[in-house]
Amino acid sequence: MAHPATAADTKPWLDQAAKPFIKIRNITKKFGDFVAVDNVSLDIYKGELFCLLGGSGCGKSTLLRMMSGFEMPTSGTVEIDGQDMARVSPYNRPTNMMFQSYALFPHMSVEKNVAYGLLREGMGKAEAMEKVAEMLRLVKLEKFAGRKPHQLSGGQKQRVALARSLVKKPKLLLLDEPLGALDKKLREETQFELVNIQETLGVTFIVVTHDQEEAMTLSTRIGVMNEGEIVQIGEPTQIYEKPASRFVADFIGSVNLFEGTVDTAAPDAMRIITDSVGPVLVNPVAGLTQGQKVTVALRPEKITLSRSEPSGNNILHGMVEDVAYMGNLSIYRVRLANGTLVRVTRSNRLAEQEPISWDQEIWGQWGNAAGVVLTT
Repeated sequence: MAHPATAADTKPWLDQAAKPFIKIRNITKKFGDFVAVDNVSLDIYKGELFCLLGGSGCGKSTLLRMMSGFEMPTSGTVEIDGQDMARVSPYNRPTNMMFQSYALFPHMSVEKNVAYGLLREGMGKAEAMEKVAEMLRLVKLEKFAGRKPHQLSGGQKQRVALARSLVKKPKLLLLDEPLGALDKKLREETQFELVNIQETLGVTFIVVTHDQEEAMTLSTRIGVMNEGEIVQIGEPTQIYEKPASRFVADFIGSVNLFEGTVDTAAPDAMRIITDSVGPVLVNPVAGLTQGQKVTVALRPEKITLSRSEPSGNNILHGMVEDVAYMGNLSIYRVRLANGTLVRVTRSNRLAEQEPISWDQEIWGQWGNAAGVVLTT
C-alpha cells in the first residue's frame, strides 16, 4: 500500500500560498505581573506533528492550554481551521488534549475508558464499540480491552490515553509531555509508534516536551521556547545545524561555544579570533563587520581527533582529560593548554582503528562549514 503524503513530505510551511490550520497571533498570557507567554505568533499546518520545546517554566504548556481553551489569553487570538476560538468553550473546540498523567478511570476497563466520550455524547453502543475496537487495533491493545488500568504497564496506559483522545477523531490533538512517565527505552519505542499513528490518521498533533531528543525524533517542526517567547522555529535539522542564538545552540544537544571577534573576511572564508581556540575559519556570513563580537558554535561530532598533528586550519591541541564510553560512540573532554575544555564525540568504529584514551596528547580539526557564527 502506498504511503500517504504527510506534512513531513509536502512541507506546507515552505509554500507561501498554503493556509495555516492554526493561526496564533500576538498571544500573551499574564498571571498577575508574571508574563507566562509573551506576544507569540505562530502558524501550524494541517497534518503536522509540531513540538513546542523548552525548559520548565518557559510557557509551552500555558500556550498549549490556550489552544485547548483551558486558559484564556490576556491578549491576542487563536484561530483553528479558520474559526476564531475566543468565544468557543474547550468542549466545543475541534481539539482533544492528552495529559501526562493520562487521567484514566481506574474502575473502568480499557474498552470502557476509550468508549466513555463516545457514549457520553449519545452514540449508540454498537457503533461506539466498533470505533473503540478499531482504535485499540491501531494502538495494538485489542488483547487488553478487558483489563483495568492498574493491570497495565506505563506504556500501555499511555496508548489507552492516546486511543481515548483519538477515538472522537479530533482535528487537533494536544499532547502535554505525553511520554514523560515512561522509561528511556520504552519512550524511544513509543516515539516511533506515535509518529506512525499520527501519519495513519492524518490528525494534526502539537506536542509539548522538554526532551530535545524526543522533539527531534517526533516533529515535522520544532518551536523552541524561552521565557515565554518562541526564539526559533524550524525543522529538526535546521534547529540543530543552524541554531539562531546561543540559547538554542546550547539547549539543543551538546555544543562547544567559542567567543571571539570578526577579524577578516575573504570570498571563501571568514576569520574569527577566539581566546579559547585561537583563529577559527568559518564560511562567510553576510552583515558582519570587523571587530564585531560573535560566538562560534561547534558541535562535538564535527571535530576529528587524531594522535598526530594535522596540517591546515581550525586545529586544537590538548590532553584527553575524560572519556565516557556510550556504546556506539565515546565522549572525550579535551583540556587545552590555556585551560579551555572542549567536548568531542567520536564513533567507536573509528576508535577501533586509532584508540584514544585518558591523558593522551591529542589534536582536533574541523572544516570551515562546521562552525556556526552566532550574534545573539
